[in-house]
Amino acid sequence: MTVSEMKFSFSHLFSISLFIVFVVNKAHCIRIPDRISETTRDQPDQQNLKTAVFSLGSFWRSEAVFGCLPGVVRTTVGYAGGSKINPEYRSLGDHAESVQIEYDPRLISFRDLLEVFWSSHDSRQVFGQGPDVGNQYRSIIFTNGTDESRLAAVSKEKEQTRSRSSIVTTQIQQLGIFYPAEAEHQKFELKRHPFLLQLLGNLPGEELERSSLATKLNGYVAELCPPIIQMQIDAKINEIIKKGWPVLREL
Repeated sequence: MTVSEMKFSFSHLFSISLFIVFVVNKAHCIRIPDRISETTRDQPDQQNLKTAVFSLGSFWRSEAVFGCLPGVVRTTVGYAGGSKINPEYRSLGDHAESVQIEYDPRLISFRDLLEVFWSSHDSRQVFGQGPDVGNQYRSIIFTNGTDESRLAAVSKEKEQTRSRSSIVTTQIQQLGIFYPAEAEHQKFELKRHPFLLQLLGNLPGEELERSSLATKLNGYVAELCPPIIQMQIDAKINEIIKKGWPVLREL
């Protein structure tokens, strides 16, 4: 069975892998290791990174949308756009669910991220996305300066031209404080697949949330990676399963 055939059965595969540990033929065992520290791998150059923040509906899916893009180093879900101090998931106040994207501008630009933003949600829906309706799901582009504000305004004009009869409701705001969400909301899609968490080497919570590999896999399990990247990750995981050593060190 290939990885493509079993992509959405990772939880089932994880249960199977625990059984395989005890089989007689150790050459085909999947060994579950102790956690592998992220400090020895997956360390991009922090000095060259930039940050972008968007709101485009539920932040669980929003985080996965950006995770697999070339040049995106890590993502964090949280709250922005409001006045409440220290908002929480059950007490957001006037904030919106948002995703913070740390990216390498040498590989992907703010303009590129804007294109993904527009293509990944319905900017014409007022205060909501699909069945998720409420002020916390409104569409917002947050900017960090004059150049980003200009790019955001130009991109909104283009989107409005494409929409024609429908009004684009997206707001453009200067970014204030971004409040990271609670741990259970970070890498939400990935955390639904225990087998892949094992492949990462049992990273603890904070390390998992900051992991570039976890960022990519979070988009992968939601099938939101560009097709070529989705295929590359398929192949990598399939190779690891065949070798029986479930630790992803790079993608």
